[in-house]
Amino acid sequence: MKISVFGAGYVGLVTSACLADLGHLVMCADNDTHKIDSLSQGNIPFFEPGLNALLKKTYSKGKLRFTSNSREAVEFGDVIFLCVGTPSTSTGEADVTAVFDVASSIARYINGYKIVVVKSTVPPGTARKVASLIKEHCERPFDVVSNPEFLREGTAIRAFQYPDKIVVGAASDKAVESMRKVYSGRMRTYLPIVETTWETAELVKYASNCFLSMKISMINEFANLCDVVGADVNALAFALGLDNRIGGRFLHAGVGYGGSCFPKDVRAIAAFARAHGYPASLIESIEAFNERQKNIIHEKILKTFGTISGKTFCVWGLSFKPGTSDMRSAPSISIVKNLLRDGATVRAYDPEALDEARTLFGDTITYCNSPEEAAQGSDAIVLVTEWDEFRNIDLSDIRKIMKGNKLFDGRNIYEPHAVRDEGFEYYGIGRN
Repeated sequence: MKISVFGAGYVGLVTSACLADLGHLVMCADNDTHKIDSLSQGNIPFFEPGLNALLKKTYSKGKLRFTSNSREAVEFGDVIFLCVGTPSTSTGEADVTAVFDVASSIARYINGYKIVVVKSTVPPGTARKVASLIKEHCERPFDVVSNPEFLREGTAIRAFQYPDKIVVGAASDKAVESMRKVYSGRMRTYLPIVETTWETAELVKYASNCFLSMKISMINEFANLCDVVGADVNALAFALGLDNRIGGRFLHAGVGYGGSCFPKDVRAIAAFARAHGYPASLIESIEAFNERQKNIIHEKILKTFGTISGKTFCVWGLSFKPGTSDMRSAPSISIVKNLLRDGATVRAYDPEALDEARTLFGDTITYCNSPEEAAQGSDAIVLVTEWDEFRNIDLSDIRKIMKGNKLFDGRNIYEPHAVRDEGFEYYGIGRN
């Protein structure tokens, strides 16, 4: 099939590369000409394991091409994916301006039957509005599909290739059948497709992210209670996970979640509910709690040191999760800013996110090229992102090059007794 993908960001590039790998002819479009030129030269603006190689492979085979010409992209694709950004407004709503801009381009340049696929995360009713907008300005036949993405940064390609579910909201059987062909390509026979309406499909994405955000916040709440009573959250989480009604995934206590999806989507659906006269108090409490949780490690630091002015802190991990360079809403931002505000010096290391960190912190912190360099002369280590590199480090060697001996484990990746055996004072989240 001939497929156009509007948006050369994270979702758009992963979608383009994976669809091309299924055997389709894919044209990825973006109005940022500099980005398109850079992509055509084999450069991608972020780190995602395996994506660079997949883009180069499909591009070299002629399965994938890039353009900044909207008309060319509309006329090329029989199926047109909308993978543009829907950032938060100042009041939390999803800004769907870019979605409607692409819909307007489709209405202007449509040259035959098209299936318009809204893959961006959008509030309920958006697909219906896209259909109305296109119909208002053209007489060509088309269908609109709501097909939310469920990619996971760090494992996005595998999430696309082996999905838990593919949600297709559509108003015609023809559109649903075409989407089956899109995702089967030349490789796959079984597809876990949920066929439903536009609004239900749009809500599924928000419900998924809100539920997972709530699960993370719930285990963090109990981790904080574990600190109060002297219990161990790891044992608690293990016991919870054995209940098949709950399951063990997303039960890892820490300093809160970040990224481009969970914070944005929780805010957006809460704002959508308010705008429609429904106070979604449970959803609103998730965001408030998570923002509080990002400060929990700093509270432990202040309780331990009293004052940190003049102290040097080694921060291990800046991206919001391992496997990505993304620092959007990362807990590390709050942690570093709190340390700087209270007069501390910060030496930071991350395997992939240093460039992004420089755009956020400028010259206010020291950027290091290894965990050892960051720990040199530090009074304490603050682990924020659970990269495997930190799990396998020799803490006895690290202790020798530090000034102090305190380790604040913001992801509970170490066993307290093992850290203490290496000469450290250990401070985890709910691991007294």
